[in-house]
Amino acid sequence: MMFSDYGKELLRRGIIEAKAGHKESALRYLDRAAYMSHDHDVLAETWFWMSQLIDDKAEKRKALENCLANDLQHARARRALAILDGKLKADEIVDPNHLPLPPEGLRAADAQRFMCPKCGGRMSFSPDGGSLTCEYCSRNQKFTAQPGTANEKDFIIAMATARGHGKPLNQQVFHCEGCGCEFILPPTQISTTCVYCDSPYVVNWESEEGLLAPDGVIPHAFDQQRAIKYLVEWVEKNKIKPDVGAGSPRPLPRGVYLPLWTFDLGGEIKYVGEMYENDKGIFGQPTSEMRMKRVSNSYPVQINDLPIPAARKLSGVFQQLIPTFELRAVKPYEAGYLADWPAEVYDIPMAEASLDARAQALAKYKRELPALVNQVNITSTSSAGMVVESFRLTLLPVWMTELPFGGREHLVLINGMNGEVKSDLPGKESGGLMEWLGDLLED
Repeated sequence: MMFSDYGKELLRRGIIEAKAGHKESALRYLDRAAYMSHDHDVLAETWFWMSQLIDDKAEKRKALENCLANDLQHARARRALAILDGKLKADEIVDPNHLPLPPEGLRAADAQRFMCPKCGGRMSFSPDGGSLTCEYCSRNQKFTAQPGTANEKDFIIAMATARGHGKPLNQQVFHCEGCGCEFILPPTQISTTCVYCDSPYVVNWESEEGLLAPDGVIPHAFDQQRAIKYLVEWVEKNKIKPDVGAGSPRPLPRGVYLPLWTFDLGGEIKYVGEMYENDKGIFGQPTSEMRMKRVSNSYPVQINDLPIPAARKLSGVFQQLIPTFELRAVKPYEAGYLADWPAEVYDIPMAEASLDARAQALAKYKRELPALVNQVNITSTSSAGMVVESFRLTLLPVWMTELPFGGREHLVLINGMNGEVKSDLPGKESGGLMEWLGDLLED
């Protein structure tokens, strides 16, 4: 304990000297603290401050790595190492006390146009999982990405920039390369088709300073006719009788990509509890009497790909649909997957979604801890040691439609990967349906 306190005092003096600009004396105190202390928290902070005083890049890297060896989740060290590696630019780091204001008005958007290199016809993504197809000469352009290879981003790096905290607010102006017209794309979309020449466009996310680019995508696996088939089967199975009037429009499903955050969490959950144990007699032997013992400990956290909806509008039904996706099938994002397919931009910032992820993770462990730590009655828990390690923004394929039922229209979502159907329908009623939906199969 004495050495630990002495190490803390040396660290404190070193930090004071460093802040006062006395580099040499600060390094002496910090070097001594690193030698004397055996406390991992003190050692991590000592090596971090040493890294801030060292000019040589190789030595600075060693100091930061020593810091992370004692505290893998040391946020400032991870951020400094990311700057050293060129993964994070110093001028991109956001000041938490002075967050940048959202831009106002229209802005020009950098978008990619998808046209056939052979005949100049429009190319669109074919829902076979892997190609762009020309509508005129049927030329195929295959994707080379393999399933399950989409990378995740470092959470600390993203949180250090405005991209981790912001969301798109502005409309974007597109200049069509095909016919020269300009049109406005709503801020909730990142892909569109020119209203004059029918050219498909997809926004270049990396060119948008306020947006985090998608890391992965699960491509649409079937076309509209198959989506209609899944819808009809689901309505028939649940014996739903839609509200039908003369000339009522048929609910043709519309294909779209919806955004999803996934988070990896680690660290630990600290808990306090009580347990009974045998009392000990005079000679240290257990007696028949029991006594209450207070327990303070921690349990390791390990959660991979915790899903959080990235858009509010459809989050209720979308939340039901998310577990039906196989997230291990995510492919690296390519703009071509969105050619001629609308895609929704996230409106829940990554920083906000990460708080939901932490809350869900804590709730999960609070439910499971009594079984995980046997014989301990948990009285309190703390998520202070739980950390978000990485995240990924994924676009999921969905077919959506509205079903008139019970006096109002209900949202129906179809998993574009496997045909699973979810809805906000409150109940099931018997009745006819094929005469109402039958003509969908004939279109």
